[in-house]
Amino acid sequence: MTKTTMTTSAGAPIADNQNSISAGPRGPLLMQDYQLLEKLAHQNRERVPERVVHAKGSAAYGTLKITHDISAYTKAKALQPGAESEILLRFSTVAGERGAADAERDVRGFALKVYTEEGNWDLVGNNTPVFFVRDPLKFPDFIRTQKRHPVSNLRSPTAMWDFWSLSPESLHQVTTLFSDRGLPQSYRHVHGFGSHTYSFLNAANERVWVKFHFKTQQGIKNWTNAEGNAVIANDRESAQRDLFEAIEGGDFPRWTFYVQIMTEAQAQTFRWNPFDLTKVWPHGEFPLIEVGVLELNRNPDNYFAEVEQSSFSPSNIVPGIGFSPDKMLQARIFAYADAHRYRIGTHYEALPVNRPRCPVNHYHADGAMRFDSPPRTDAWYEPNSFGGPVEDPSVAEPPLPIHGDADRFNHRDGNDDYSQPGDLFRLMSPDQQRQLFDNIAAAMQGVPVEIIKRQLVHFHRADPAYAAGVAQRVGVSVDDIAAE
Repeated sequence: MTKTTMTTSAGAPIADNQNSISAGPRGPLLMQDYQLLEKLAHQNRERVPERVVHAKGSAAYGTLKITHDISAYTKAKALQPGAESEILLRFSTVAGERGAADAERDVRGFALKVYTEEGNWDLVGNNTPVFFVRDPLKFPDFIRTQKRHPVSNLRSPTAMWDFWSLSPESLHQVTTLFSDRGLPQSYRHVHGFGSHTYSFLNAANERVWVKFHFKTQQGIKNWTNAEGNAVIANDRESAQRDLFEAIEGGDFPRWTFYVQIMTEAQAQTFRWNPFDLTKVWPHGEFPLIEVGVLELNRNPDNYFAEVEQSSFSPSNIVPGIGFSPDKMLQARIFAYADAHRYRIGTHYEALPVNRPRCPVNHYHADGAMRFDSPPRTDAWYEPNSFGGPVEDPSVAEPPLPIHGDADRFNHRDGNDDYSQPGDLFRLMSPDQQRQLFDNIAAAMQGVPVEIIKRQLVHFHRADPAYAAGVAQRVGVSVDDIAAE
């Protein structure tokens, strides 16, 4: 085998990588050993800040193949019949740090990057169709309850249940999290959802609202708490290992891609706010429309470069796909891209894993880690008279149908936070309901009884049997719950 010569980062060949330069066997080291200093200095800088949420993750490349015709709804070239695009899909847990175990009860992130000829399209979602809050002003506080207590540096069940019991809009997601689906066996065995409401625009610039669904073809598989704990005792990287080894072995996981469509007219009369992230659109009224198949078939060559530095943001859309008045989506359009600028750097989208597969022309200038060397030009601002990139009015979207005065509207007024969680509870089998009760009771260990009782009120409003099952397991009477 031909051996290559090891070099410094500046390209100079290295004569000895085993021994530092010193003044004799017992003498001190010399400052002239630039190779030693470079290695130590680089090691000090090998980590970037971990993601505040979704810190622990796994990813793989693959393809998105469109097998059905939805051109009546969208002009996006990547979603036309027969289109095939390269994709990167990153899975993650939400609350845990980089060193957390994979088999913990948590929401799973499902972040998709589609490299299209019109630019990157990112769909940043979860394995659940809803979320804990509907107003982004509450998001930082919610995430703090999932992190460590500032005094003890321990996770705080009290903080979690205190926040949830004071935020009834969280009940739908809480019910999902503590159901059997809150602890998936692997990333291959979860559904994926865009969760937010987006918009489609067709060739005539006609808008419809859309939700994205990816149904696993491997089937849903979950652990019980006891099973998950047994997995963690032997393998903290169980989901990473499962995904990596399946793809390496040629067992390529697949998901069937669907959309739900709602017209603007239907949205105006829908009984729930169609842009509320704590709600679903009933499939009976807005059936799933099959679109294509997502397949993972290639593992990254380097985890840090292609997974840790991979950066997804709902601000990345392409012609034919647009936004909506979803308040959480509107905030994430800013927050996700800003997080990447902080973590990875000003030019994070120039990194190979994030770089679009189409020409990129902009006037963003300078900053740390400018990876390219722009051609010599007099067109370094816009507008200009020197042939620089110009706007294209043909890709403009019609204005969003937004009505009302600007104010801080109470997001709970007139909002039903109990019907959908109750419907979900009643869809569960007796065994699934039993697991739900047991999982919630386990998570409430050590929580003050007044917070438990406050949460039981929400369970009761969703379904009295829901409250009764949890109350029995935590040893709290439900006699006065109905009166709350």
